[in-house]
Amino acid sequence: MATEVIDRLQKDSNKTVVRLSPAAVDVIEQAALTTTYPAGVALFSEGQPPRGVFILRRGRIKLSVSGRDGRTLILRIAEPGDLLGVASVISAREYEATAETQEPSDVSFIRQSDLLRLMRIHGEIGLWVTQHLSQDYTATCREIRDLMLSDSASEKLARLLVGWLDNSTASKQSGQVKMAVTHEEIGQMIGTTRETVSRLLAEFKKRRLIQQRGVTLVISNRVALESLISA
Repeated sequence: MATEVIDRLQKDSNKTVVRLSPAAVDVIEQAALTTTYPAGVALFSEGQPPRGVFILRRGRIKLSVSGRDGRTLILRIAEPGDLLGVASVISAREYEATAETQEPSDVSFIRQSDLLRLMRIHGEIGLWVTQHLSQDYTATCREIRDLMLSDSASEKLARLLVGWLDNSTASKQSGQVKMAVTHEEIGQMIGTTRETVSRLLAEFKKRRLIQQRGVTLVISNRVALESLISA
């Protein structure tokens, strides 16, 4: 059982995050309350005071921000092992984004006071949280760079699809990814409309860059897809 718990709390193998010892995991387990949520539930909303951090055990969670004009930008899709809301808890500032379940998800909650106490007492847990913060910051900078420096919607979409492959070890070998988002959500990830995403995906299929089998997206010509991306 301890090994299974550790596996749930760790990032996937292509991300460098310290692996917690069984003792550290037991400490976290004692402080955490785990709940199963249906799809469409907001764990926290942009602008709310921080109550604590959330550890995604199973499922997928969408992190998004909204502009004054009402438009929504999806920052990323969290996957099992991710810590959510940790930056706001550490800084005691409002949550910077909204976290909403995309599918039925198991999520653990640790109160702000409990997390800060554990970080003070257990250096291993402090390092674990710090590494998550560092990776979130790096990923955010990369996403902003890709969004701002891409010259066209087709380049942004190509970057997104290639990024999906690179974020999964299994996908690198098979060239397949599960497209568990709608065309509208893809548009919110790259700053364009649903109609534009649908048109571009149809164009990519026509050019034999990709194929789609249900929710499985096959990158049939990665080299050609990457040629759409400027250096």
